[in-house]
Amino acid sequence: MLDLTYDTPKPKRIAGAKEDWELVIGMEVHAQVSSNAKLFSGASTAFGAEPNSNVAFVDAAMPGMLPVINEYCVEQAVRTGLGLKAEINLKSAFDRKNYFYPDLPQGYQISQLYHPIVGEGEVLVEMGDGTARVVRIERIHMEQDAGKSIHDMDPAMSFVDLNRTGVCLMEIVSRPDIRGPEEAAAYLAKLRQIMRYLGTCNGDMQSGAMRADVNVSICRPGDYERYQETQDFSHLGTRCEIKNMNSMRFIQQAIEVEARRQIAIVEAGGEVVQETRLFDPDKQETRSMRSKEEAHDYRYFPDPDLLPLEIEQEWVDHIRDTLPELPDAKKARFMGDFGLSDYDASVLTADLDSAGYFEATAEGRDGKMAANWVINELFGRLKKDDRDITESPVSPAQLGQIIDLIASDAISGKIAKDVFEICYTTGREPNEIVETEGMKQVTDTGAIEAAVDEIIAANPAQVEKAKENPKLAGWFVGQVMKATGGKANPKVVNELVASKLK
Repeated sequence: MLDLTYDTPKPKRIAGAKEDWELVIGMEVHAQVSSNAKLFSGASTAFGAEPNSNVAFVDAAMPGMLPVINEYCVEQAVRTGLGLKAEINLKSAFDRKNYFYPDLPQGYQISQLYHPIVGEGEVLVEMGDGTARVVRIERIHMEQDAGKSIHDMDPAMSFVDLNRTGVCLMEIVSRPDIRGPEEAAAYLAKLRQIMRYLGTCNGDMQSGAMRADVNVSICRPGDYERYQETQDFSHLGTRCEIKNMNSMRFIQQAIEVEARRQIAIVEAGGEVVQETRLFDPDKQETRSMRSKEEAHDYRYFPDPDLLPLEIEQEWVDHIRDTLPELPDAKKARFMGDFGLSDYDASVLTADLDSAGYFEATAEGRDGKMAANWVINELFGRLKKDDRDITESPVSPAQLGQIIDLIASDAISGKIAKDVFEICYTTGREPNEIVETEGMKQVTDTGAIEAAVDEIIAANPAQVEKAKENPKLAGWFVGQVMKATGGKANPKVVNELVASKLK
């Protein structure tokens, strides 16, 4: 495996009216566990069901109903922790987080404050320019999701849908290691990629399966380094939390807007108040939602209906043994085994389906050529048709046939694109297309030489110019290819033209 090393990206700097400022960002990502049943009930987690149709008695907080832990949800949390190189706590416990909201039937949320299932880990966040930052994970804890309040169905009342109530969430809490809006989006994208590889969360932000609370603060240049040395948060500014973000683009906008708001306050001699805020993308502003609560405001205490959760190291080791190859390892292997560039390997490992397609196509073939065809031709065509790789009309075996035909000089790269298009639109096999459509490349040197001689004889003035400027030889190559319907072997044509013009 290759040893991938990166430089650390420079922190984002924003110019205030008086001085420059840097950003400090931490994120709390809520990821819905991929499970058919909820955390403490057997109710379905299917998205898009009729309102209040996926609700068990315990979800609705009916009297006398007791929670029963879903072992599979625990396994998914452990799997996620292992994928993030995190410590797995063999003993954890559930707490009640007390607050009132109409879509929280119990009047409390079962969460893990004091003893989370997963401890410290890390994520390597690559920025695409040769730089990368290691973002430390502080913890991952399990908790049940709340329901959904709907305010736009009636002008005089609100409605509550409890379908989401009790769905298992993993809250992934980072350290304040992120230094800019682009890094924040890249971090979230990397988390989503890893969890999709693991199969622990589908990462669909539109359906609410993944959303983020973003903590933003500002500091003067040099203060962050002092915080790193001492771990003393007094070197950093007061943070504000931007709640429930479910768009990479809006997260970046919100961070920028909130940072500028804080800079304006501090430079005017004011103090930033720690609070929870909401981002309005239309007005491009954040507005106060509520003062930031502390743990004691929620009156946390151990849930009396749930025993402490104890798991065995042997079980954790078994889960570790079943982990798939993760994105960083797969990318390094693609670069080493197939000689791919960092960029190409990143594109191909962006998701499991793309990586699997490429690997099946490249097996026993030139990896760089396979990558070029998958990324440029296939991905380009799929994007044009708004299709996913799983919907590709061209199978890896068919694309492999096209690459084999080029490698054997049966067709040229130009003809190969025509073969690909026919295969894409009709599903016909490339070998059959080349045979029946008469698309085989002309490799007979005698026939090609005759075409070259004919073009040269018909254009004496152009010959004289080409002798003075060898770069003009390309004109003759183009004429020969045109005369042979594009079927002549380009390499042979180039060699013969160069030889004749000398």
